[in-house]
Amino acid sequence: MNLALRRPITRAPVARAVLLLAVAALFVPLCQGREQPLARKQRTLIESAVARFMAAKHAPGLSVAVVEDSEYRWSGGFGFADLEGNVPATEHTLYRLASISKTLTAVGAMQLWERRQLDLDAPVQKYCPSFPAKPWMLTTRQVMGHVAGIRHYKSDSQDDPETGNIRHFGDPIQAGLGFFRDDPLLTQPGAHYHYSTQGYTLVGCVMEGASGTSYADFMRRHVFIPAGMQQTQADDRFAIIPYRTRFYRRTDSGAVENADFLDSSYKLPGGGWLSSAEDMARFEVAILKDQLLHRATLELMWKQVKPGDGTVADDRYGLGWEIQNADGVAAFGHTGGQQGTSTAFLIAPAARVGVVVLANMEGVKSGELALEILQQLTAPAVTPAK
Repeated sequence: MNLALRRPITRAPVARAVLLLAVAALFVPLCQGREQPLARKQRTLIESAVARFMAAKHAPGLSVAVVEDSEYRWSGGFGFADLEGNVPATEHTLYRLASISKTLTAVGAMQLWERRQLDLDAPVQKYCPSFPAKPWMLTTRQVMGHVAGIRHYKSDSQDDPETGNIRHFGDPIQAGLGFFRDDPLLTQPGAHYHYSTQGYTLVGCVMEGASGTSYADFMRRHVFIPAGMQQTQADDRFAIIPYRTRFYRRTDSGAVENADFLDSSYKLPGGGWLSSAEDMARFEVAILKDQLLHRATLELMWKQVKPGDGTVADDRYGLGWEIQNADGVAAFGHTGGQQGTSTAFLIAPAARVGVVVLANMEGVKSGELALEILQQLTAPAVTPAK
């Protein structure tokens, strides 16, 4: 380890902190995760990929986890969770999951479906009466597949909560519905694909009505605890949360600075959870071992939702899962991005492998690194010539 990385930087100017980032991108991890049996060659390849990624993206901190043979094998932290405090990133560092939250929510919703407490094809108002009726019926299945016609963010508006929300809401579901429930649908449900974080707030409301408990409590009891995800929690910006990273962005001039303030309490189901690489690896294990849902249910979620207009979206999407192809191997997961974060996780069920990449800088496209590592894990072994 380069001992220079341990020098205090709290009194250093921003330029020096940025210089340290360039150095940090070339090191071995500042803090390794639990030593699990991951082949040395495989680990070396992963660390090399991480070093290249951090050097190219100038990400202050990043955590990675790997699952092989449906077991949590290895995790490690690279760079810094807090530049001002000189705190290294580890496998325990908590990052904003952003849209990975949708996959977690979808798993919870499908548990209710398996228990026959939720009819995916019933009108959403059956479970969420606070969402007003629209000219057309829309269903939970359509909302989860982003074909319900619900809008995404008002990116061209000054009151867009994604670019300016600093309020904290005690009731994340009803407060979140308040942002969009009275807006008209973009299209007739089922006709077109329109990605919508807001729609997953409606899924959370449906889950509350179907389960008779709060969305957050349901997720803790039926998804996080069974999967062993002990650190995963809501991103309460006013609470003191151990291991939570600081959030960064890169300016047009290349300087690293603190990201804009965001309170994501209004969109907990679609983009408001915090988690660690270790916890997300445990989620992958639980999925690969069919511990949270039956395999038939997962395969239903991994089937692409096709809108009625016959178009195919650039991003293939099922029920809460993005669908990819890793050198001929079917892969499923999700990416996420918001203020101060870029996240990704992928699993390849046929190969029984998975990868998690969490970064504390927005816009660095962690999905690229996740896919590269997954391809390394699924690449056929080459037998040396005799």
